[in-house]
Amino acid sequence: MGQYLPIVVMLVLGLGFAVSSLVMSNLVSPKRPSAAKSAPYECGIVPRQEPPERFPVRFYLVAMVFVIVDIEIIFLYPYATMFRELGAFGLVEIVVFSIAVFACLIYLIAGGSLDWGPAQQARRGDAAVDPARTSTSTIRRVGLEGRVTPGTHGSEEAA
Repeated sequence: MGQYLPIVVMLVLGLGFAVSSLVMSNLVSPKRPSAAKSAPYECGIVPRQEPPERFPVRFYLVAMVFVIVDIEIIFLYPYATMFRELGAFGLVEIVVFSIAVFACLIYLIAGGSLDWGPAQQARRGDAAVDPARTSTSTIRRVGLEGRVTPGTHGSEEAA
């Protein structure tokens, strides 16, 4: 039983910390909520309007793959230091994990999640300037032809 004493002590200390944190937050927390206190606080700036658009899902996919690649790199360090002791088992595990990460990367590339800006336009075949556009089709000529003058109320066209 003496060998489990440190574990029991740590569990009691962790539980005591959690309970004391909850009790103290209830005791010292403000009791008069207001709109200003309930508002989200971020960098001292109160948002005046909703953001113009939401982040696309592909942003989160790329972020998750970035984290996975970081984890793979972290797992490669212990393998690199102990590859002789791990033998074939370690090699198989690293290869399986690397294949899983590579499959995620291929999935992102195939779905177009890594194509932004000019790369996305080139992949879709969008040209910077449409060849069908000409100066006569896109530029509105300045003049009074077809315009209504302020004194005519839309019934007469200006000459």
